[in-house]
This record gives sequence, C-alpha cells and structure tokens, in this order.
Amino acid sequence: LAEWGLLLRRGGGARGEREAAMRAVLTWRDKAEQCVYDLAFKPDGTQLILAAGNRLLVYDTSDGTLLQPLKAHKDTVYCVAYAKDGKRFASGSADKSVIIWTSKLEGILKYTHSDSIQCVSYNPVTHQLASCSSNDFGLWSPEQKSVSKHKSSSRITCCSWTNDGQYLALGMFNGVISIRNKSGEEKVKIERPGGSLSPIWSICWNPSREERNDILAIADWGQKLSFYQLSGKQIGKDRLLNFDPCCISYFPKGEYILLGGSDKQVSLFTKDGVRLGTVGEQNSWVWTCKVKPDSNYVVVGCQDGTISFYQLIFSTVHGLYKDRYAYRDSMTDVIVQHLITEQKVRIKCKELVKKIAIYKNRLAIQLPEKILIYELYSDDSSDMHYRVKEKIVKKFECNLLVVCADHIILCQEKRLQCLSFSGVKEREWQMESLIRYIKVIGGPPGREGLLVGLKNGQILKIFVDNLFAVVLLKQATAVRCLDMSASRNKLAVVDENDTCLVYDIHTKELLFQEPNANSVAWNTQCEDMLCFSGGGYLNIKASTFPVHQQKLQGFVVGYNGSKIFCLHVFSMSAVEVPQSAPMYQYLDRKMFKEAYQIACLGVTDTDWRDLAMEALEGLEFETAKKAFTRVQDLRYLELINSIEERKKRGETNNDLFLADVFAYQGKFHEAAKLYKRSGHENLALDMYTDLRMFEYAKDFLGSEDPKETKMLITKQADWARNINEPKAAVEMYVSAGEHAKAIEISGDHGWVDTLIDIARKLDKAEREPLLMCAQYFKKLDNPGYAAETYLKIGDLKSLVQLHVETQRWDEAFALGEKHPEFKDDIYVPYAQWLAENDRFEEAQKAFHKAGRQGEAVRVLEQLTHNAVVESRFNDAAYYYWMLSMQCLDIAQADPAQKDVMLGKFHHFQHLAELYHGYHAIHRYTEEPFSFHLPETLFNISRFLLHSLTKDTPLGISKRNTLFTLAKQSKALGAYKLARHAYDKLQGLQIPARFQKSIELGSLTIRSKPFHDSEELVPLCYRCSTNNPLLNNLGNVCINCRQPFVFSASSYEVLHLVEFYLEDGITDEEAVALIDLEAPRHNKRESKWQEITSNNNSQTLRLDETVDSMGDDDPFTAKLSFEQGGSEFVPVVVSRSVLRSMSRRDVLIKRWPPPLRWQYFRSLLPDASITMCPSCFQMFHSEDYELLVLQHTCCPYCRRRIDDPSP
Repeated sequence: LAEWGLLLRRGGGARGEREAAMRAVLTWRDKAEQCVYDLAFKPDGTQLILAAGNRLLVYDTSDGTLLQPLKAHKDTVYCVAYAKDGKRFASGSADKSVIIWTSKLEGILKYTHSDSIQCVSYNPVTHQLASCSSNDFGLWSPEQKSVSKHKSSSRITCCSWTNDGQYLALGMFNGVISIRNKSGEEKVKIERPGGSLSPIWSICWNPSREERNDILAIADWGQKLSFYQLSGKQIGKDRLLNFDPCCISYFPKGEYILLGGSDKQVSLFTKDGVRLGTVGEQNSWVWTCKVKPDSNYVVVGCQDGTISFYQLIFSTVHGLYKDRYAYRDSMTDVIVQHLITEQKVRIKCKELVKKIAIYKNRLAIQLPEKILIYELYSDDSSDMHYRVKEKIVKKFECNLLVVCADHIILCQEKRLQCLSFSGVKEREWQMESLIRYIKVIGGPPGREGLLVGLKNGQILKIFVDNLFAVVLLKQATAVRCLDMSASRNKLAVVDENDTCLVYDIHTKELLFQEPNANSVAWNTQCEDMLCFSGGGYLNIKASTFPVHQQKLQGFVVGYNGSKIFCLHVFSMSAVEVPQSAPMYQYLDRKMFKEAYQIACLGVTDTDWRDLAMEALEGLEFETAKKAFTRVQDLRYLELINSIEERKKRGETNNDLFLADVFAYQGKFHEAAKLYKRSGHENLALDMYTDLRMFEYAKDFLGSEDPKETKMLITKQADWARNINEPKAAVEMYVSAGEHAKAIEISGDHGWVDTLIDIARKLDKAEREPLLMCAQYFKKLDNPGYAAETYLKIGDLKSLVQLHVETQRWDEAFALGEKHPEFKDDIYVPYAQWLAENDRFEEAQKAFHKAGRQGEAVRVLEQLTHNAVVESRFNDAAYYYWMLSMQCLDIAQADPAQKDVMLGKFHHFQHLAELYHGYHAIHRYTEEPFSFHLPETLFNISRFLLHSLTKDTPLGISKRNTLFTLAKQSKALGAYKLARHAYDKLQGLQIPARFQKSIELGSLTIRSKPFHDSEELVPLCYRCSTNNPLLNNLGNVCINCRQPFVFSASSYEVLHLVEFYLEDGITDEEAVALIDLEAPRHNKRESKWQEITSNNNSQTLRLDETVDSMGDDDPFTAKLSFEQGGSEFVPVVVSRSVLRSMSRRDVLIKRWPPPLRWQYFRSLLPDASITMCPSCFQMFHSEDYELLVLQHTCCPYCRRRIDDPSP
C-alpha cells in the first residue's frame, strides 16, 4: 500500500501517514577531484557527460559507473552540450578552444576563440553550435568550414536556443539578455533593472510544446528568478530567491524548474516560479543541475566535485466523495473530476497544495500557510463551478484533512481536532492508538458522523457535535480500510493482513471474511453487495454467495450502482461492471425480488430477459412485468396482463397459467402436458395446429377420431399455404386429393418438377387438373411437358396451338401431316410468323401451302414493291414471276376469277421479264464495274425499249436504258442507233453525273458514219427478214409479225419459231405424234440427241452437222409464205406435219391449266438451247450451264438444280 500515497475515500477518508509533496531518493553518488561546472545528458538518457577540471567524465546513468574520462583540453572545462540527435557533443574550456566529440567519445573537430569559452549550446533543429566566450560568440555547423563570430559588449555567461531553433538567447555579465537570430543578428534586447549589479548567470527556454509563447526563464545574481516572452515582455513579477543561482533547467515537458546555487541545494519550482521543495542538500555550491530526458531523475554537480543522482517521487494528494474526485496537478493546481459525466474543472492555487478533502458540495484545500474552503454554486448534481466560501489563514500540521458541511477535521497522530470554517477549534478527541483511517459517513449538517479506524484494531464512530466517541467493535489486527453499508447495518474492514472482514454492527458478529484485499467498498444502492480489490483482481460479493472475480488493476475506492471507482497509479476511473453474476446467484435461489434489485444496478438486456423469464416461470408476475417492461417485450406483457385479468375473474389454476407461459416460451411439449393435466386438451390441440406442429398434434390425439385427423390434415394444408410454406401445402393437398389446389400453388411458384409428378400421377380421365397442368407448363416455358399432358388427354387442337405459340414448327408440321384438318391452324400462323421475321418469301410459300392465296398474293405484291423501291430489280423480277404463278394457281382453282387472273398472269410475266433485263442496265449505270458483255447490254437495251412502248413500270428508267444503248451502240459500231439514242436523251432530264458523258457522246457520234454494223442486225428465223435495230412494232418481225424468242441471259434472238396445233389436236396427241419420229430420207442419219438433265431441263444437241432441213420438210413449207398484210399469221401445223417433226427439234412450254402448252421448233438444230422446266425461259445451253454453276439455281426463277419438282 506504500505506493498508494494519501488515498482519500468518500467523504474524505484517508490513511493516516504523513508524506511530503515530493521526495528525492538518492540513486547513486560519486565524487570528482575538481569542481563540476557543467553536465549534459545524451538525448536517450543512457550517458552523462560532466565537465570536471580539465577533463570530461562519461558516466552510465543507470548505476553511476564511470565509463571513460576524456582529456583533450589544457585548462578547466567550463561547459558541455549534447546535440539533440545524439550524434555529437561539444565542450568549451578556459584554453579558449571548443572540441566536437562523436557519441563514440572520439574528438573530431576543434576550433578556438580569443578568450575562454563560457558556454556552448546546440540548436535543437539544425544542430548548429553556438559557442560563447568572454568577448564574442561563434556559430558553427557541419555544413560550413569556418565559424562565424560576433563581438559582444560584455562577458557572455549563458546561452539557450528556442524550441524551434530560430532564436538564440545570450545572458551577459552586465545584466543584459540579447536575443539573436540564426545569423547572429540581435532582434531583442532585455535589460534587467539591476544592470551590472545583477549579472545574468543562467537562462533556459521552456521546452513545453503546449505553451502558446516562447518563455525564457532567467536567474541572475540579483537573487531573482524572472520570466520573459520572446518579444522581451516580462511575464509576472520577479521572484526573490535569497541565494545566488548558478544553474537553471526545465523538466523535459516544461512543468517544473530546477534551481541550484549558493544555498548548497537544488530547489524544485513550478513553471510559474512557485517553490515546491528541496531535491537534495549538498555541502558546497551547486554549479549545475539537469533532469534526465523523459524521466523524473535529477543529477546535481557541485563545487567540491560531488555528483548526485536522485529520483523524484511525487506523492498523490486527492479526495473522493461519491462521483466527485479531486486531485492535485502540477503541485499547485486542484482538478475536480466528475466520474460520471467526465467533466473536469481546474482550480489554480499558485501555491503548493498539501491536502485535499471533498464532501458533498464542499471542497477543502490545504496550502502551506492557509486552508481554502470552496462550495458549489448550485445544488445541481452535475454542477462543476466552485467558489471560495471561507479562508482559514493559519498554518496547520496534520496527517489527514476531512471536510464536513460546516467543519474541517484535522488528524494528527492520535488526536482529532474539529474546527469551524472561521478557524476556531470546537472539539478535540484523543485516541488510544494511531489513527489509520477516517471517513465521513454522512448525517445532518453540523452533526455528521465519522468512521475512524485505529492501528490497534479499534473502530469508532464519532459525531462532530459530540465529545464522546462510540466504539463499534475491536478486532485483533490494525485497520487499513473501512466502509459501512448503505443502511448502517454492516461494516467491512480491510486489515494489515490483506483480509476483508464483514461484521454485523448490531451483534458484532463476523459474517464472513475474504483474503487478498487491499481496499473495500459497499454498494451505495444495494445493502447486500460489496466489492474489494487485491492481487490484480476485482471481487464482487452479494449476500453470502461465492465471490465473483474479474481482472482489475488498482484500488477500489467506491461502488455506486453498476459503477466501480478505481484508482490506478495517479488516475481515477469509473469502471462499468454488469451485475450479472450476483443477479444469477439470487435467481438460482428463486429470490426474484432481490435479483430485480441487483438488476436495477446495471445488467445487460439478456440478463433482464433471463430475469423476466425466470420470474414468469416462478409465477412472480410483478417482478416479471417490471423486467419485461425494461426490455420492452410487449408480447409477454400482454400474456402477464391476460393472466392477471383471469386471476381477477377467479381463475386459480396455476398449471394453466404455467402452460400458457411455457407455450409463449416455446416449450410446447411441457405446455401440452400441463394443458392435459389441467383438463384442457383442446387448448393443446389448438396450440399444435396454430403452430403447424401437426405431427405432434396427431401423436397427442393418438388414434381416437378419424374425423379429427381429417380436419387436422385440412387445417395443416391451409395453414401451410397461409404462412407461406407452399411446398408443405402442396404435399398435403396431394395426399388429401385436392389436386387443383396443389397444381395452383405449384404453378404460381414455378415448381415444374412438382407439376410433372402430379400430371403423371393423374388419370387421363381427370381432364380439368391435367388441363391446369398444361396451362402452367405453357406459362412456365416448358412446352415439352405441356405437349406430353395434351397427348395424355388427347387434346390435339390444344397441342397444335401449343406448337404454334411456342413456334415449334417441325412438331406442328409433323402433326399436320398426320392430321390434315389442322393444316390451316399450322400454316397460317407459320406464314404470319415468317412475315413478322422478315422472311417474306418463305411466308408467301406458307400462305400458299395453307391455301390462303389472297395473303400469299398480298405478301408477294408487297415484296415486289419493296424490291423495286430498293432497286433490287432481280428480286422484283423473281417476285413478279412468283406472283404470276400465284395468279395461275388461282385461275386454276377458281373458274370465276379465271379471266382476271390470266390477265394478271400475263401482265406479271411481262413485268418479270422487264425487271430481269433492267437489273443489268441498273448495275451498269449505278455501279463502277460492268458485269455483262457489251453485246448483252446492247440487246437488253433494245429489248427494253421495244417492250416499253406504252407505260414504263415503276423503277425502270428510260433514261438509263437509252444511255446504256447509246454507249453500247457506239462501242459496237451501231452509230445510227447511237445517234438516235443520244437524240432521244437530249429530250430527257439528265442527272449531273451523266451530263458531261452524254454531251461528249452526242458530239463524238457526229464524227461516225450514219449507218449500223451489218453484224448487229437481227434476223427473223421465220421469214429470214433482216429487222432494223430499232423496231417500231416492238419485239416482232417487221415482215411476218412473228414474235421473237429471246435468250433470258444474253437477250439474243433464238432460232426458234412458235407453232400452233390445228383444232382438234390435243397436247397429249401432239406430243405423241412428235414422239413417233417418222424416218427421214436423208443422205445420212441425223445425229440429234435430246438430253434431259437431272433438273429436267430439255436440251437439244446435234452430234453431227447434217442438213436436216431438207426441201421435203413440211414445217419449212409452212414457213415459206408471203406476208399478205399487217396482221400476224401464226404457223399452224397438222397431224402429218407433227408426225414429220423430230422430238429433238421441238421445245414445249408445258403450262398448267387453264393455259395451253406452247410449241417451238428449232430451225438451227446445231445450236443447242436449254429451257428451264420451271419458268420455261430459254437460254443458250452454254450460258445456262455457266449461270447454274454460279448461282446453283435458275437465274430467272431461282429453282435449285437439286429440286426434282418442275
């Protein structure tokens, strides 16, 4: 307990041992042969450098071992200083030299002044060294080679750098302080009043970082201590010292000052200059004293060579009352701390504080010459404003100080004195033994009671208004600490053997004792609870229960509710300690009310809930209600309220109440047993069903009533559904045969697997549930399972609809093949889907296949229109061809529309041929490279111009056609035709890009002869007439009016003549007659062969050139006639002529009804011609084969070569 110091208890209780404000304990001492003028610590505190005679002595600070003497100076060393970084130190001597040393004690540099060196000091930031002599000072740093020196008007006795290293203060023998900057220029000059009669002997800047200003402490031989700001302004008044100071130094943090000198001792002062005491008395003048860095150790160097090393021990002066703790700070201040709110207030006394006592709203502070009595401004429990109430100006010597409402109590050894606030002694008590402990235990103002413990074991109670002391009890061992319980019925004592003893005050009986105690405190809010500390543990004891321990350093000095006030070293703290352990000790013994009282002191929410539950199970409803209110559990509060209401109505069955409690707590089986015991089985059943514990409910029912069991299953399923446990509900509904509900839940939650199981287990006769399953399968994007379900119930229409909705067309088509009645239901949606996805050609075919000819035609018309608008003329030609074939189909199917449709057929066939040809013209004029031969473009241009005699279809440009014709005519030598084309172009609106070309062509064509090349003139193969290149009649012969047959690729006139059958000859008979092939009387047998390729195209090929057209050919005879008029006379053949024809010479366009077939006779059998079996377009065989190889289909109708159908 020695370290505890003066531990003041609540009401000013304290141990009775006198201690000084500060004690200096000598750690080690040594003696040098000569005077110690200066010393310096290495910054880490491990080494001490002394200037003694002409040597430097290096000591180990831990034990005073002399590590090494350094001899380099030739005369007395006056000063020594260590750099802040610990790398170097410097020494100055009467031999006028300064030596720089390393931390390894090696001299590395030496420089001199013109007189003896008086002081040296390192800059704390830049490590610049200032060295001062009797007539000048120098500044040296490792970076510069030379030392910059500055003259001084007087001898410099001392120097000191500011904390930031910006300024250097020089103290001089003539009483002047000169403050210089780092360059040595004087910035501030301070002249002391004494002048040369008050030489400045020692100065030091305050090292504290907390001070707002730099403060310079000055000690002069006018025997004064004074303080100045950097600006030169004095702080406060001079402090008279009554001795000549030789050295002054601050503590590392600037809180205290050390002064030594002619009074042969070192004195401790506050930073404001208030003397606090003596560190150590010496036998001669003290020339130097310093504080070891970051510690409370002080070293002193004297005239006679003595070196003393002291440890300073500052005792704790403090007092405690309930939640207010007052303690001494910086020796002259008192800080009052509110332990609950953590507020603090500082009272500056400006003198050494010797004792502190606190009680309620009173605070007493003993100073060396007086006692100050303070009071609070208000009665507010959190008020921290104190004001002086009384001053007792008198010096008192006492061990202890206690304050009451109107008195102060002084304790001196065995004597107690009671003084009024005016200083008058009112009463005195003499004890049998030394007073070891005293505390105020409360009472009315002026009549407070004191509890006093003596060294002989006596414990007394004294009232301040009564001369007679009451002996409470006497024990064998000395008292160290005391406390009385809140109701004054029990007394706790800690004796000198570290035992805590608890007595009943009235019976004097020892109730119990506990070992390892150094301090004890009763809980001020609970009679049966105390705590004591010792051995690094905090012990809490409730009633006679076992002690509850937890780790805690320090001394317990107060116990208020759940807060324990603990003093550790010099600091007081309030520790929040949950009272859980003692509360559970009471609960174990079913002492609910006592447990509640403990809980009110401070326990966790979990502890409150445990208390509430235990009290509820113990049917202690009042305690349970309070506890549940504390944790705000409305559910249990409602239960308690309902039980209380039932009790008021006369119910007394505790089993029933407890069953309700168990049910609320989740102890359902125990609740069910109690319900059964109290004859309320129905409540148990309701509880289980409400909690969906249906298995337990069935067990509880046993095998009694099947109807009840059925009801249970129904409730179970409904409940599972309501409380969002659909899985369980589905299983129950299935087991109960409620398939529709099970399907609905499964479908709504997307449980496909469950729906599959249900659908497969259901009989196919149960259509409604199966249809529900199928609907949910569709909704959940599982068409496969929906199809399976529809097949199970045989609903093919729904199955078709499903395939169509899910666009599973292959399955739909397969079903349509088996069941043609669903054809419309499949192909119409399919066609619509294709159209929506821009697959119009396929859509048209699908419409056609579905028999929706109108839709098919509309789609094609839209396609052709789009193709023309987008200049895709080859597509337009293809679509018009398809349109024509659609019209032919309609004409075949619907006799009513026959004439109209046939008209459209011929119109669309004509448009298809035009667009097919114009595609090449468009590419030639719009694209940079030509894809066709000049002859082909020439023929196409003429074909188009001959065809465009009336209206020009949309998209076909007559200008482009004439431009192409003009260019190609000029290139091929048809100059007359070219000139005609250019003339025609002059009358048309020409775009800018063609303007130049046409103008140039029009001019250059004039230089060409005005006739056409003979090679280009077309020949009529019927009448052998040469036709003009530009024919006003169109694409027919000008002589015989026979229409020309053109190749669909090169647009050359083919050597074919169309012939017609005589009336009465059918197509079948004509083909049969041609196939007879009557033998001819040629000189050589004809080698014609008809080749039918895989794609059913008909090809005539001559193996050997033979003049097969003899004069006896009846067909030739039919051709040779004179054209009598302007009307066209067709070639009509009889049966005999047909019989004379060779099958190899005839090409037949086998149009479907109602059209008739068309027959063509080749007049040059040696030139092979191929006809497409689909579109009946004619080609030179070589051209056709090449185009088919390029496109893998007919270039006109796009029939694929691998397509077997015509």
